[in-house]
Amino acid sequence: MRRVLVTGGNRGIGAAISVTLKNLGYDVIASYNSNHEQAANFSKEYKIPVYGFDLSDPLATESKIGEILKNHGPIDCLVHNAGITRDGFFHKMTLDRWQEVLQTNLFSCFQVTRPLIEGMRERNFGRLIYISSVNALKGQAGQTNYCAAKAGLIGFVKAMALENAAKGITVNAIAPGYTSTDMVSAIDEAVLSKIIETIPAKRLAAPEEIADSVAYLISDKASYINGTTLHINGGMY
Repeated sequence: MRRVLVTGGNRGIGAAISVTLKNLGYDVIASYNSNHEQAANFSKEYKIPVYGFDLSDPLATESKIGEILKNHGPIDCLVHNAGITRDGFFHKMTLDRWQEVLQTNLFSCFQVTRPLIEGMRERNFGRLIYISSVNALKGQAGQTNYCAAKAGLIGFVKAMALENAAKGITVNAIAPGYTSTDMVSAIDEAVLSKIIETIPAKRLAAPEEIADSVAYLISDKASYINGTTLHINGGMY
């Protein structure tokens, strides 16, 4: 049974990924940031162990991943889904908002992947999947920090694939379009209606549609797909 760590794995797209993989027989572990009550309820309902830590904190991440490895054994697959938004036009953006998004959405790649990659290389198997965004490719006004971070993931994926393909490790990104999650629901209703009008499919994605794509990319059927970005955006870009 392959073991999967899903960051941000208790809500939205992450929750759908965790549950889908659990139902397919994977041994799933989920991380979350701060909503302890919600995470505990999720863990109880789906029988998925959860670990709370701030991915933007290198020491906390290193400590918790060490704890996960000690408690559960080697991690075969990583789905790095955790991310935040701190939107605002760049000419009004504070340094704190810029750094918070880059630290959580991009720099965390190093912090969560570095403790796992050597073990994957030793075992000659690994699946690394990073959740990017349609806005990393097309841009979005008011999201320079988010777009920069999510675009950075794609460059990271390409380089990591080149470094690790010979060791049986695939590294890919998924760039979802607007998906029915709490993050998207927080967008002003009038603004969201205008966004949906720009989507050829005229709807938001369901989180399960993203999760099914993750399930394919970590399966043996996708062992020759490496260094690529899968776009799931209803034809938006």
